[in-house]
Amino acid sequence: MTRPTRGPSVAIDRDRLAELHAAEEHRFVDQHPRSAELAADARSHLLSGVPMPWMTRWPGAFPLFAAEASGAEFVDVDGHRFVDLCLGDTGAMTGHALPAVTAAIAERSAVGITTMLPSADAAWVAGELSRRFGLPTWQMAMTATDANRFVLRFARELTGRPKICVMDWCYHGTVDETLAVLDADGRVTSRPGAIGPQVDPAVTTRIAAFNDLDALERELAHGDVAAVLMEPALTNIGIVLPEPGYLDGVREITRRHDVLLIIDETHTICVGPGGSTAAWGLDPDMLVIGKPIGGGVPVAAYGFSAEVADRLGALMTGHDVDVSGVGGTLTGNALALAAVRATLSSALRTEDFDRAIPLAARWTAGVAGAIEAAGLDWHVQQLGCRAEYWFCPPPRDGAAAAAAVDPDLEAFMHLWALNRQVLLTPFHNMALFSPSHTEAHVDRHSEVFAAAVNALLG
Repeated sequence: MTRPTRGPSVAIDRDRLAELHAAEEHRFVDQHPRSAELAADARSHLLSGVPMPWMTRWPGAFPLFAAEASGAEFVDVDGHRFVDLCLGDTGAMTGHALPAVTAAIAERSAVGITTMLPSADAAWVAGELSRRFGLPTWQMAMTATDANRFVLRFARELTGRPKICVMDWCYHGTVDETLAVLDADGRVTSRPGAIGPQVDPAVTTRIAAFNDLDALERELAHGDVAAVLMEPALTNIGIVLPEPGYLDGVREITRRHDVLLIIDETHTICVGPGGSTAAWGLDPDMLVIGKPIGGGVPVAAYGFSAEVADRLGALMTGHDVDVSGVGGTLTGNALALAAVRATLSSALRTEDFDRAIPLAARWTAGVAGAIEAAGLDWHVQQLGCRAEYWFCPPPRDGAAAAAAVDPDLEAFMHLWALNRQVLLTPFHNMALFSPSHTEAHVDRHSEVFAAAVNALLG
């Protein structure tokens, strides 16, 4: 869903933007003295003062430190209560502290977390994933990154082909082969920011632009591609929606070239209980789903079509399976499977999306209304219970999305919202909704967003 604006475009005064941002930085520091103290302490022994590098990307002079989270809100160590529109970048898509998951974690941890043996929850989880996504056979992983690594190994083994194909400016976790983009001359190169690639990504990867079937046809015609790995709608360079007929075309082209199609639903499960695969009638050979299915507990899963599962059977029972490059001693542990069962039994259901998706539509309408009233040439996109605004017309591919990023304006909008107790997803102007959100939460963001726009325009 795209909400266009109308009327003349109004330019942003960059000097005014800088002045407003400086004022918001002062406000942030004044409001968060305890977070500032903890951030200073963290720099003593944590690289960059954070336990994971991208935590430095939050707005403000230092990261906020969270004290507790429940439902659609969290409280920081300075006692401020926030509307959480990030939800752990999908990891807490169910809402924080889901009661069924809390109970399952307590019960399971009391009787053992990991033995490297299957638990009774494993078959239930696989059956439920099959029911939702339509693929009959499943395995578990710890993260979607791991799951993507594993299915790419399977694809190369089954096809005997060395390369994979991904969409330009995609993101599939920290998978080496996917941290690649096309440069200005159309050559495959490392994505800006990728650290220490093990090989030139042109050796492992071919790239096609999203929404460009001709480009995909050209890349697969080389005959060396084992699999296409893609999101059905781009989300990690901002929301880029598929054009009519595009995904059907992808499936036709991959079949014609005997290339396996892998759908990564880790973010696009925002469309419904079976992600875009079920909602849009997709037919992948393999599917990956990550963080949301655990209700906050690290876990992921990957599914296979019946044909692929049959071909893989012998590989998974061989004497050397432990050194196949697939798995890990904590993978499929009893705690993770108990969390998945509790999550899928009580959340991410049709009734949950029936509540969350209209909230995303309300957010979309609120943002679009403020943009139109201001006469800005900005737009807003919705994908299920996820929505995002752009400072330009909606891009149709990843490169256009990357070129449209406005770091200064984005940083200001995020900090303005954060200083008024609304948290957006970092790296994007994105909001994600759970059944725990309310119309009041949505309307608070609409109010804050309109105020930021009005401040920018004076």
